[in-house]
Amino acid sequence: MLRHVAMFRWSESAGETERMAVESRLASLPSLIPEIADYRFGHDIGLSPGNRDFVVVADFASVDDYLAYRDHPAHRAVIEDVILPIVSERGAIQFDLGT
Repeated sequence: MLRHVAMFRWSESAGETERMAVESRLASLPSLIPEIADYRFGHDIGLSPGNRDFVVVADFASVDDYLAYRDHPAHRAVIEDVILPIVSERGAIQFDLGT
């Protein structure tokens, strides 16, 4: 099992409407990309200073399933349409869950 974690810091110009569009579009991906085993995302709740604003955590049965998600046109469209216009920083990692 492989886990993908992507963290974002939004630009100062990112408003509520734009941030909600990210959530709405991401919520559609599990029904469009069958390779996704589990998919979660959310805004930071502000417990520690310096945290990123938003995170996506996705699990996949294999590297090939992750690559199918990464390159899927619906996923690429979410990135291009609603994430890139408001992101100021992004960090990501993929790691083996050992299962």
